[in-house]
Amino acid sequence: MKRSNRKIRVLIAKCGRDGHSRGATVVTAALRDAGIEVIILGMHRTPEEVVHASIQEGVDIIGLSQMDGGHMAIFRNVAGLLRERGGKDILLMGGGVIPEDEMAELKREGVDELFGPGTPLKEIVRYVKDSVRQ
Repeated sequence: MKRSNRKIRVLIAKCGRDGHSRGATVVTAALRDAGIEVIILGMHRTPEEVVHASIQEGVDIIGLSQMDGGHMAIFRNVAGLLRERGGKDILLMGGGVIPEDEMAELKREGVDELFGPGTPLKEIVRYVKDSVRQ
């Protein structure tokens, strides 16, 4: 998926009314420190805005942070819109307080990877680099 002469590109966003931005900020810094280009879409975005910006920016991965309990609807919506709008090659990862059984369900529905609180940043960076190389 990665073009050999450009950096990996990740779009980080928060959908809905979730105002908890610390996790997204910390992950953004870790990805940038690892040489990954990060586009910050910011907070209070709609799934449509996230997918549109991701396709326009030619990103490799979307990273969503969800802490307010709306993760099932938001992740499903973004995954579905990616399929519908020609973004099937864009990976979808995310993090937040998501119960394990719901993580498994979201993965079955098109979310590529989910990270819970306390996940080592090195693990997230490794996932991004390894996934884009494949």
